[in-house]
Amino acid sequence: MNISLAKLPWYAQVAAFALLGVAGVGLFYWYYERDARLEMAARQQQLDVLRADVAKGRATAQKLSEFTAQVTDLEGRLESLRAVLPEEKDAADLLRRMQTVAAQSNLTIKSFRPQPVVTKQLHAEWPIALELDGTYHNLAIFFDRVGKFTRIVNISDLAIKGKDRPTPNSTISATCIATTFVLLDKPAAPKPGAQPAKKAA
Repeated sequence: MNISLAKLPWYAQVAAFALLGVAGVGLFYWYYERDARLEMAARQQQLDVLRADVAKGRATAQKLSEFTAQVTDLEGRLESLRAVLPEEKDAADLLRRMQTVAAQSNLTIKSFRPQPVVTKQLHAEWPIALELDGTYHNLAIFFDRVGKFTRIVNISDLAIKGKDRPTPNSTISATCIATTFVLLDKPAAPKPGAQPAKKAA
C-alpha cells in the first residue's frame, strides 16, 4: 500500500511533520544532549571543587606572612628559654661565671663540687656544693648577682659560720648548694611501677 504525505489532508500533513519533529528532538536528546548535560554537570562539580581549593589556597597565602611572623616569634622564645634552661650542662662555663661574680663581690670560692644529677621528667637538676669566704655584705651581693643570671640557679642549704680570727675582708665562711637545671633532649622514661601523670584539664 503506497501512502504519500501529499495525498493526506493539510492538517494530517501538519500532524505528521509535528510528530516527526518531536521524534527527531527526542532522538537528539536521548543520543546526544543527555550525555552532554551529564558531562557538563560533572565538569561543573569539578569546577566548583577547584574553585573552593583555589579560595582556600588564596586564604592560606594571605596568612603566610602572619604564620612566618609567628614562627619567628616562637623561635625567638625558644632561644630565650634555652638560655634560661640550657640543653646541656657545662661545669667550666658555670664555674667561670661564678668566679667572675664572686670576684666582683669581693668573695672567694674555696671549693666548687658538682653533685650527682637528679633526673626529672623533662629536665635534670644539677646541684653544686659551694664553699665561700668573705663578709656578710659581700655574700649578699654575690647571691643577688647570681639571682640575676639568665640561667636559673637556686641557692639552698645555706650555712654561715663566723670566723674566730676575722679580717676586714674575711669575717665568715659559708656553704650552700647552687642548683641549676638542664633541659633533657628526650623526656626521661618513667620508673618501673610508677603511675603515669594525669594530664591537666
